[in-house]
Amino acid sequence: MNREDPQLLGVTSQQGEVGAAGTARQEDARGQSSGRSIEEYLARALLDSLGNPPISLTLWNGKTVYVGQSKPAVDVRVKSRSCLVKLLLNPELYFGDAYSDGLVEVDGDLVKLVEVAYQGLARARSAGLWSRVIKWLNRRNTNALAESRENIHHHYDLGNEFYKLWLDRQLVYTCAYFASPDITLEQAQIAKMDHVCRKIRLRPEESVVEAGCGWGALALHMATQYGARVKAFNISHEQIAYAKARARALGIEHRVEFIEDDYRNASGRFDAFMSVGMLEHVGPEYYPELRRVIDRCLDPNGRGLLHSIGRNRPNPLNAWVEKRIFPGAYPPSLREMLEVLEDWDYSVLDVENLRLHYALTLKHWLQRFENSSGKVKEMYDERFLRAWRLYLAGSIAAFSNGDMQLFQVLFARGANNDIPWTRGHLYS
Repeated sequence: MNREDPQLLGVTSQQGEVGAAGTARQEDARGQSSGRSIEEYLARALLDSLGNPPISLTLWNGKTVYVGQSKPAVDVRVKSRSCLVKLLLNPELYFGDAYSDGLVEVDGDLVKLVEVAYQGLARARSAGLWSRVIKWLNRRNTNALAESRENIHHHYDLGNEFYKLWLDRQLVYTCAYFASPDITLEQAQIAKMDHVCRKIRLRPEESVVEAGCGWGALALHMATQYGARVKAFNISHEQIAYAKARARALGIEHRVEFIEDDYRNASGRFDAFMSVGMLEHVGPEYYPELRRVIDRCLDPNGRGLLHSIGRNRPNPLNAWVEKRIFPGAYPPSLREMLEVLEDWDYSVLDVENLRLHYALTLKHWLQRFENSSGKVKEMYDERFLRAWRLYLAGSIAAFSNGDMQLFQVLFARGANNDIPWTRGHLYS
């Protein structure tokens, strides 16, 4: 069947929709249009490049284009010809910019829109020249020492008050662990911290080095609930200041040391190495440096845990998210993640995928974000509000759709026989 068969291509006008069996612009048996405008051709080409997802495009002139016999539930209103052309040239990057700037509006479920767009792009993606050009245009930032600090500042130093609006009370900005889907976000984040502490079988008075500590919740939890001594590294000034203040308020400064420095400068010997939500910011080209830090810091009988957003296969992060929200970020495949450990004879003890837990975590975050949207707009502006709404909605779609994963990898040195026989300790 011709891809532009009149039974499949719907076109509506400002005067209303014509039935799919007799579209507003009829075609002959060869699929030749009898008068379709250039704008409609561009809209049709955009839908085709996205794998013909179940969405409609309403143009600035009132015309609506879609594929199928009935108009889909999600409609994207494009407000100018230049915006439509940019979307056609590089939809992964320019949709986010256009939505943030109000040049496109979404009528319907934003999460569903991004989900079907992801699915369509995956079907339509090819290895042709244009695909390689787009990949080059969307190339990511690096995480060398100088760039890494700027990348982290871009995202994490937006102000603690902003994150307090939609994270849990302890400001845990990583995947929660829902032992039951109906527990609160606060309960699920505490459960996640307990989950990773049990995985490394953390004992009183053991020493832990944490690479990338956020606002300090896990380090404080390891000290107060497990009696550990923790040295935690982070290059976000606002996060470190907040974490130090919490440690002082709890009276445990002697047990937790928060260091405003790059994890690559860590030294000393520790019983455990912990990295929760930091590997995404490292980049594969810097995995050898991370490996050297682990080898330098981990005691011969020590244990380590890497918790990271990941992918089923190597692929860059969405271009818009990487450029506008998370510069320098790269979610590794499981194989890439294990490359951190393989060359130094580490044994992988356990691998767990918490993808659906992250999707649910993000749903909690988006709901709280929307509940505080007025305050977010007052603190920043409409463009910032729309950008972060899209980021959170798109992240839900990516995890729900299976495009993104959440891996936890437990490891120890190969000669370490002080390891559990079963997983019973994780759930007792």
